[in-house]
Amino acid sequence: MTSEYKPGDIETKWQKKWEADGLYQADIDPSKKKFYALTMLPYPSGEMHIGHWYAMAPSDARARFKRMHGYNVMFPMGFDAFGLPAENAAIQRKIHPQKWTFGNIDRMRSQLKSMGTMIDWRREAVSADPEYYHWTQWFFIQLFNNNLAYRKQSPVDWCPQCNTTLAREQVHGDDRHCERCDTQVIKKDLDQWFFKTTNYADELLDFSQIDWPDRVKTLQTNWIGRSEGADVIFKTEDGDELTVFTTRPDTLWGATFMVLAPEHPLVEKITTPEQKDAIEAYQKEADQKTEIQRATVEKEKSGVFSGGYAINPVNKARIPIWIADYVMMGYGFGAIMAVPAHDERDFEFARQYGLEIIPVIQPGGEKFDGATMTEAYVGPGSMINSAQFDGTEVTDQKGRANPGLGKVIDWLEKDGLGKETVSYKLRDWLISRQRYWGAPIPMIYCDTCGWNPVPEEELPVLLPEEVEWLPTGESPLKLHPTWKDTTCPKCGEKATRETDTMDTFMCSSWYHLRYLSPKYKEGPFDQKEYDYWMPVDTYTGGIEHATMHLIYTRFFHKALRDLGIIEANEPMVQLRNQGMLLSEDGKKISKSRDGEGVKDDKEDALKKPAVGEPMLQLRNQGMVLGEDGEKMSKSRGNVIAPDDLVALYGADTVRAYLMFFARWDLGGPWNSQGITGTERWLKRTWALYTEAEVKGDVSDELIRDLKREVHTALDRISKDYEGFEFNTIISTLMELLNTLHEAQRGGAAGSKEWKEILELYLLMMAPAVPHIAEELWTDVLGKTYSVHAQPWPEVDREMMEKDEITLIVQVNGKLRDRIVVPVDISKEEAEKTALASEDAAPYLEGKEIRKVIVVPGRLVNIVV
Repeated sequence: MTSEYKPGDIETKWQKKWEADGLYQADIDPSKKKFYALTMLPYPSGEMHIGHWYAMAPSDARARFKRMHGYNVMFPMGFDAFGLPAENAAIQRKIHPQKWTFGNIDRMRSQLKSMGTMIDWRREAVSADPEYYHWTQWFFIQLFNNNLAYRKQSPVDWCPQCNTTLAREQVHGDDRHCERCDTQVIKKDLDQWFFKTTNYADELLDFSQIDWPDRVKTLQTNWIGRSEGADVIFKTEDGDELTVFTTRPDTLWGATFMVLAPEHPLVEKITTPEQKDAIEAYQKEADQKTEIQRATVEKEKSGVFSGGYAINPVNKARIPIWIADYVMMGYGFGAIMAVPAHDERDFEFARQYGLEIIPVIQPGGEKFDGATMTEAYVGPGSMINSAQFDGTEVTDQKGRANPGLGKVIDWLEKDGLGKETVSYKLRDWLISRQRYWGAPIPMIYCDTCGWNPVPEEELPVLLPEEVEWLPTGESPLKLHPTWKDTTCPKCGEKATRETDTMDTFMCSSWYHLRYLSPKYKEGPFDQKEYDYWMPVDTYTGGIEHATMHLIYTRFFHKALRDLGIIEANEPMVQLRNQGMLLSEDGKKISKSRDGEGVKDDKEDALKKPAVGEPMLQLRNQGMVLGEDGEKMSKSRGNVIAPDDLVALYGADTVRAYLMFFARWDLGGPWNSQGITGTERWLKRTWALYTEAEVKGDVSDELIRDLKREVHTALDRISKDYEGFEFNTIISTLMELLNTLHEAQRGGAAGSKEWKEILELYLLMMAPAVPHIAEELWTDVLGKTYSVHAQPWPEVDREMMEKDEITLIVQVNGKLRDRIVVPVDISKEEAEKTALASEDAAPYLEGKEIRKVIVVPGRLVNIVV
């Protein structure tokens, strides 16, 4: 040991010893209460940036804190290794994605170890490893065999020049052109595989068993989009049925036009010859927009009249049929009844195109006129212009809870005009990807027997290593001369493998289960490990995954429960999100998606809405941005490399600064200068323990006050770890260090209690800065190795209680003195002591005291 703090030497030494000793290995121990701590696994894009550390280091500190509380803590890590970025890298660099990906994993693993985490690396799982995707394929087969996986046609983005499907991130610009050849992208229907996430829509809306942030629950609730209402049957003038779903059947009498999605199958039939060219031009324009662009509330509404008409079933009114891109086939039936008097979007559309507005709901004291209304009315009131329902009260409640809606629904069902129903925005999960670097879908097609799964004993269906990427971008699996050729598992005749691979969210929907036993060969996980460790106790990660990964994971868990593979309803008990880490000018940080980019939910977020629970608690961290305030990206040149910071300051300093500089759940701009303050804190801590002690006479009062400060800090830090308040943990430790230095200068080092206080401080530091705490604990204080195997200290609440307090003395509300009194002083004694104050005496002399106000524990105000 030297007197100089050298974090590089210390950290390397202890990382090697911890690994050699297996200090953080987590094995089943029935004598201990388990704690499964999990942070979202990274995509191996080449190098870790500071955003990875921001997600993982505080989560590691909290896992260490739980371990010191006596829990048997498992904190595993792996890599979400399939996906388009690696495939793009292969094309650009003429390197196989497997070589690219696994090389990056080696690099990132060493970087993660340099963080000093308590990761149990024996449990590492890599989704691109055949030992892993063997079971990804097995899960697909179980879902298929139980009618939860099916194949149907679905639109995709298609490049007519490259003759291939494009992922969303391969489509660029407002004109939506191909990244490879700049050709404008079109929509094309392809046969693709889906999971029936919609079967679990209602169950996914039940968050009663999990402690997840309200924001995540709101995002998922809105994404699922449950609506109570009625299916109502309109008919075209030619007699074709046009079913619409409406949450407001009470407004049917105000439906003055209909709007169909441009893709609706009846558009071609109802369009008149005069409108044909305009309709086709509008369809082509709509085809170039994403669903999010089409659904944006703020955008100007556009549409084209088809020339056709429908009949309103409740009043037989002849109403025009329009097409507009804000209506989409994915919700309801791709058709809406437009009630402009009581829907803002319909009102804007009607005003723009001069369509009729008929009010049918009117509040008391009002009299609406469709010609003069300036905005839609969406509140409660009485039905008007609605035949036999005139005067029926309508409230703000949804569905049958609204008495007016209930009466109308009953009438519709009685007359065969419609039926009560529930609709969802959520759609089934499209898992097909027309690319190479993913888990092959284990299905075989035979002209005689149709689609059948690969026999389980033949799993995994391995990716062929010898593949070629053509400039067209078509999947090498589709072009491989022999890989797709096989025999039918039913009849033994020639058959063809499915050449699509699975959405990588399939891989990440169950990785928490593979961590339980990553080398287990008899199944996806060892049941004994599942029974002990599951569910995940705390899950941390970014909130950007709320409506994709986190919904898919919950669906997957519930489906496996129903198949008898697992038992629990939820995968993660607690979830917490970190905030966004910005660059120094307030912009966002992330890797680019140029082949070295991170893989996240944005890859498919625009392609479809998402839709058992495996984790009971989830916490999301935010995102870290580069020094220019942008999201960190290699292409922007603003990536903050943690390796450079570790070389300069040490891993402990970087860990502590990431916990300290901003609230973890909010994030904030990166400050490259602020880290030096954290560095000074650790250097001053080192000096406290290694420099010559100042010994001398010390009063019992000083020691009592010092111990009170220590236990008050211990209580605060304990609560902050439980509440994910990482920044205040570090600030409390910094403040307490100042107190310790003052006490040392005051001679406290000469007391028998000083060593106990130093030990308590190291135990409080240990989760956040594990290396320096270990060095000072083991090699400086000579305590039993390891500090990370010690119990978290108990708070002495009696010690926290103060013997004395300071009361403010006021005269007519102005501060005149501060007096130290016993904590349990009575009102009478407080008044007497305040009146005897020498500093207050000049302001009382010659004055009449009218009254004395005593606020216990705070102040005495003398009114003269």
